[in-house]
Amino acid sequence: MSQPPKKRSPLVATRTRAGSAKPGAQKKSATKPPKRPAKTPTKSRQKAPKQGGILRRLTRGFGWLIWVIASRSALVVAMMILAGTAYFYTQLPDLPDFADGRAQGSVTFMDRYGRPFAWRGQNYGGAVDAQSVSPHLKNAVVATEDKRFYSHFGLSPRGIASAIRINLREGRGALSGHGGSTITQQTAKLLCLGVPYDPDIWPTQAKYEADCRQSTLWRKIKEALFSFALEARYSKDQILSLYLNRAYMGGGAYGAEAAAQRFFGKPAALLTPAESAMLAGLLTAPTTFAPTTNLQRAQNRAGVVLGLMQDQGYLSQAEADFARANPAQLSQQAQARAGGYFVDWIMQTGPDFFTRQTTEDVVMSTTFDPAVQKAAVDALRQVFETRVSETSKAQAAIVVMTPDGAVRAMVGGREKGGGVFNRATQAKRQTGSAFKPFVYAAALELGWSPEDTVDDSPLTIDIPGSGSWSPQNYTKEFYGPVTLTRALRDSLNIPAVRVSEAVGRDVVRKIARDFGLAQDLADGPALALGVSDATLMEMTAAYAGILAGGNSVPPFGLTQLQMRGSSEVFAAGLATPEQVISTPAARQLIYMMHQVVEAGSGQRARLDGREVAGKTGTTQAARDAWFIGFSADYVAGVWMGYDDNTPLRGVTGGGLPAEIWREVMTRIHVDLPPQPLPMDPPIAPRDQPSAPIPDGGLDGILRRILGF
Repeated sequence: MSQPPKKRSPLVATRTRAGSAKPGAQKKSATKPPKRPAKTPTKSRQKAPKQGGILRRLTRGFGWLIWVIASRSALVVAMMILAGTAYFYTQLPDLPDFADGRAQGSVTFMDRYGRPFAWRGQNYGGAVDAQSVSPHLKNAVVATEDKRFYSHFGLSPRGIASAIRINLREGRGALSGHGGSTITQQTAKLLCLGVPYDPDIWPTQAKYEADCRQSTLWRKIKEALFSFALEARYSKDQILSLYLNRAYMGGGAYGAEAAAQRFFGKPAALLTPAESAMLAGLLTAPTTFAPTTNLQRAQNRAGVVLGLMQDQGYLSQAEADFARANPAQLSQQAQARAGGYFVDWIMQTGPDFFTRQTTEDVVMSTTFDPAVQKAAVDALRQVFETRVSETSKAQAAIVVMTPDGAVRAMVGGREKGGGVFNRATQAKRQTGSAFKPFVYAAALELGWSPEDTVDDSPLTIDIPGSGSWSPQNYTKEFYGPVTLTRALRDSLNIPAVRVSEAVGRDVVRKIARDFGLAQDLADGPALALGVSDATLMEMTAAYAGILAGGNSVPPFGLTQLQMRGSSEVFAAGLATPEQVISTPAARQLIYMMHQVVEAGSGQRARLDGREVAGKTGTTQAARDAWFIGFSADYVAGVWMGYDDNTPLRGVTGGGLPAEIWREVMTRIHVDLPPQPLPMDPPIAPRDQPSAPIPDGGLDGILRRILGF
């Protein structure tokens, strides 16, 4: 049997270090196969050394540090929020103390029948709460202003983010413009973060409110903290109640109750869905959407609110459709916006502490008559619509009063409402021939008769320093000897100047002043032709004095006042009338003025079946046209002209002013039985005055009156 072949030894000797070999090592290595040398990897296939352990440990360390910093920062922020909220929480008073936040009071005006017709100042109708107001108003406010009101904690992150996005898209700053404010945040603003108004810090309430509505980041932070405090201190309905009491709703009304009374003449508890939607729509822009400013715009805005109420389930489809088909309408008083000029007059002439600077709620009883006011407004509108060009800028003013001076109506211009230039009380214009009754009043007081004659012939008067002056009649003609009655009836200028010069200009001026024309009266002979200035109110009151038997009649509009909620009533101090001319002289003058309407320059003012008297007036170049007159019941004055003194074209006092006067008086006498005028026709005509005119002007009057 053959032997297996022996394994061959390797041809390369095993390398060993000198001196390191051990006995038997040679033999052992000879029997073990050598290791295959490792292949050197290429650069692309080399693997990075494993360092994951260190990075993971470092990442875990930084993550833990970040978490610690973030959590502790959040804790600090939370503690600051809690501290700020707690601070504001301690400053919040009981709910009733926050309801009325006005710095000034209001004035409510009552007409002659005891009904409210106008408001001024910051009107507050009384505290309401979310449970007592109409549920429709509550729902309308929530639907419009903050639909998540009952679910958020005072802020709406979604609303804030949306507002920032809109602001940035519209090119404003992130905090400028839309605020995304909740009702709670709006309430915080209305409360001015609990800071009360201090006149030593803010000169006006407007500046105070502007400061309260800043949009800085710090202000927003404080507002958020205050909102948290409100949410912690009060219930949702209490916060809504604060909002409903504090919010400005246009027309001078603060709070839901005042707005409901101001616009609809009813309490807030009885508001319909349409009325509630209109009030809720005011909150965005109370002045712009006020129904007294533009009713159609307010109704359109209310339609949007009704849609929101329907979308959010507060109204059914049928209810929303009915409200849209029957939009809210203003009350009769609000719709008429009655007494704008009248109220402005009261506010300007009344005591400051009861009017412009009142800090209380004042109720003023006045002489104002809404029916007479409507008659005046309608008459003016009718004449301008039918007799005046649509493009005309001519203005007109009307005053109506009773013979005792109680002002019943006032139109200060063709503009609607008040707060503008009042031509009835502020415009001082030349009176023209409307001044002539005071010239003849002086003559009658000195013993002249309406049938005494005066020469209407050319007249020239030398005026020192000015040269000669020759007055002319309107017709440029002369009529020879004419009676005083005819001279006034036809508004002849030359006879009026002759009478004024005969009785004395100082006498004429004194009588005019005593009747209430307080402005500086002309010194020259043109005094008789009405070159002096007066207001329509002054002239109308002076004519009322003639009707009142020759007594001065100071006009008045305020009768009494009281603080709201108080039983104490303060009577308005009225001036005591004084005798200016004798009653017989006044009765004769009324007869002469009656002839002006019956057969003279004022015939367009005649009233069928009723005795009236008056006088026309047209100034130089027809810059002013007047008609002032009276029945036994009312005295009315009408002025017409341009604010810039542009001459009227084709208009005299006996034209359009007389027609406006007739339209006014016809309307206000509809239900009044005719009453005769207190006048005395002359017994028999005479050619000469019944008594010589005393020399010395005022001294002569005193000698005659006192009997020496």
